Amino acid sequence: MKNKNTNNEIMNVLSLFDGMSCGQIALERAGIKVNKYFAAEIKKHAIEVTQHNYPNTIQLGDVTKVKANDLPKIDLLIGGSPCQDFSRANKERKGVEGSKSSLFFEYVRLLKECKPKYFLLENVIMSDYNYWFICNELDCEPVRICGSLVSGALRDRLYWTNIPPFSYDITGRLISNIPQPKDKKIYLQNILDSGTTKKRKHSCLNTNSGATGKSKQEYLLHRNKTTGMITLIYEKNCVRTVNQNELEKLHNIPKGYTSILNQRKAGDLIGDGWTVDVVKHIFKNLK
Repeated sequence: MKNKNTNNEIMNVLSLFDGMSCGQIALERAGIKVNKYFAAEIKKHAIEVTQHNYPNTIQLGDVTKVKANDLPKIDLLIGGSPCQDFSRANKERKGVEGSKSSLFFEYVRLLKECKPKYFLLENVIMSDYNYWFICNELDCEPVRICGSLVSGALRDRLYWTNIPPFSYDITGRLISNIPQPKDKKIYLQNILDSGTTKKRKHSCLNTNSGATGKSKQEYLLHRNKTTGMITLIYEKNCVRTVNQNELEKLHNIPKGYTSILNQRKAGDLIGDGWTVDVVKHIFKNLK
């Protein structure tokens, strides 16, 4: 199917581990026309946010139950398979053998079944063993892009894709040559609704003990002093972490996109999501 007004194809998209559908935001911003967007997701509040913002999304549920034979021709397969067993923050790091990150094999299965024209797989920086394991499974070497180039947050990620430009090594393996996006020089201070910060970039999505008032202030200050693993915002008479509006801005998410959720649930989804403008940068090459 072709768009009558341009040379762009109108694509059928299958998004695995879709979350709150950051892929749809990126496709829209990149000017890529979507015919049908199928999403495999099981988290209830993620689906609620997606349907609130993109009501035409076709939800498929559990990725293990998705079969290519039940779908039309898929032009673009995307997904960020669960990263918990790859993450350097996880002491065990079972990788592709872990109960969550082994869902990567569902991506591989559907890539083989659907045979899309294009694919994109995102994941965290990981051990050499897991990195090369995925490269071998996909016959592709990724591009590494840090979200700090286009946002106020640090989110360093790997993107395996056959979206141009790319080259091949002497064995015929595809190597992504997507260039780095231009540094927009967006700092954490730029996106704050109020207050000041000592950090140039937001380094993590913070959680707290659930305390309130003075106890919460003490908790935040103590955690910052003892671990440094927290991003504090200093107001006139208090300290805080980023609010929901700031969380959205940190990762190029439209204002109010997660407004149907409380901040805890919104933070959960944003923490699992993509830096939208990095993916937009990749998708623009689909034109």
